[in-house]
Amino acid sequence: MMAQLPVLTQELVKRLEQAETAFWTSRIEAIGSREGNPMGVHTARFGHTSAVCTEHMPWPLFNTVRGLGSGDVGELGAILRFYAEYGRSCTFELTPGKADKSVTYALARQGFYQESFHAYMYGLPEPIAPVLPPHIRIEPITSTDRFDLYGELHCVGTGMDISAKQHFIDNNIVLLNRPGWHMYVGYVNDEPAGVSVMHIDGDIASFTLAATMPEHRGRGLHTAMLQVRMHEAAKRGCRLVAAQAAFGSVSQNNMERAGMRLAYTRAVWSALGE
Repeated sequence: MMAQLPVLTQELVKRLEQAETAFWTSRIEAIGSREGNPMGVHTARFGHTSAVCTEHMPWPLFNTVRGLGSGDVGELGAILRFYAEYGRSCTFELTPGKADKSVTYALARQGFYQESFHAYMYGLPEPIAPVLPPHIRIEPITSTDRFDLYGELHCVGTGMDISAKQHFIDNNIVLLNRPGWHMYVGYVNDEPAGVSVMHIDGDIASFTLAATMPEHRGRGLHTAMLQVRMHEAAKRGCRLVAAQAAFGSVSQNNMERAGMRLAYTRAVWSALGE
């Protein structure tokens, strides 16, 4: 009998949020564990709310507040002071399982606005190995000598200039052999074309990244990387897989075609004028 995707409940939403927090925390801790903490990673807890600040990485992903709910609204001033101490602004990622009008009202009063939505998807692992198109192959990354290639694919595939490649190498090589992390490189017609990453927390596999070089997009690699990770998750005993994408994007479309379903949309709030 085929497994059925569970109906979304508040308890399941909570578990999906925990899996997301687990990979986010693990990644940040790995970057912060580099000798001398060169990126200037700082973390803090405010009740049930987690905040991450990185002095030398200005991107929102690395300067984000997660888990803010009505019970921690009174901590908002302390959260903003935490970022001001390191000269950073922050974004707030709100989920429907925790945020309510008291949270959004408090953020608006502090000069924040809702910038965008992000889709959080969930689905079932696939016990049957996928049959990939003949022009595509995907291999696991198991040694540090693959990270020059990884850094280039991750960097350019996410829209950054190639001059930032070393940053991507340094901040991702620390995930190799870290518990729960699995990394892959994809080829199109034997040319390196993209990378993908998976993190396993308990029985949930989170697909934390997929990046494809611009010249290789639209050729099925993103879908193939999804299928391979869904199968790898099944081999490792996972009950669910989860992933995120820009709302309504091609990535979300591919996830839906692979059998995944929308769990919730996450609201991203940023400071006015930034």
